[in-house]
Amino acid sequence: MYRHDSQIKKIIELIKNNEIGNLLSMESSFGTNILTKKKFFFFEKEKKIDKNSRQFNNKLGGGCILDLGCYPTSLSLLISSLVENINYKNFKITDIVREIGPMGVDVNAEAKILFDNGFTSKVKASFKKDLGNSTIIKGEKGNMIIDNTFMGIREIRIVLKNRTYEIKNLLDENIFTQEINSISKSIINGSNEIFYPGMQLEETLLNMKILDYWKHEK
Repeated sequence: MYRHDSQIKKIIELIKNNEIGNLLSMESSFGTNILTKKKFFFFEKEKKIDKNSRQFNNKLGGGCILDLGCYPTSLSLLISSLVENINYKNFKITDIVREIGPMGVDVNAEAKILFDNGFTSKVKASFKKDLGNSTIIKGEKGNMIIDNTFMGIREIRIVLKNRTYEIKNLLDENIFTQEINSISKSIINGSNEIFYPGMQLEETLLNMKILDYWKHEK
């Protein structure tokens, strides 16, 4: 749903307008601690895990990689597609880290995506750590920092060598409403693909290729 949000459209606009210069790399995370809860004096206690929950059942696609990691990886595909002289369909997955929890699913994971012209993306997902859902996109002129990338809280910080500024007050509309409106327009127009920057069919397959490798590669 985040692909239809006004924040993503603004990020694309800023990159295309060369606001941070040629893109070099990015880092994106999505993680929240659903395994423990704080008790008195900051001691932590393990939460009771529902064995039938899809998040903790491998047969139902459980694990943090498929549940949360799909957001940073799909964003990586979008941002890499904006890099000059790149075939974002050519990539390698390296530096894979996976921590398997007591239910047999990944609860903490990270990886690096290497695209064919040197652009890299570090991605993280977690059920164990409160990583938030932040992204840093690094360019030759400066960085773009998005503290809340995927949940519809819209604020972009641009950190350049000589100044820093923020972009707020983007379209104040529910993020799922924007997704529904976009998909509805596609259906009304008789298209079997949703409007850019929504996930296209080929891009969805590429994203699953990354996730599958991240989750299963030895």
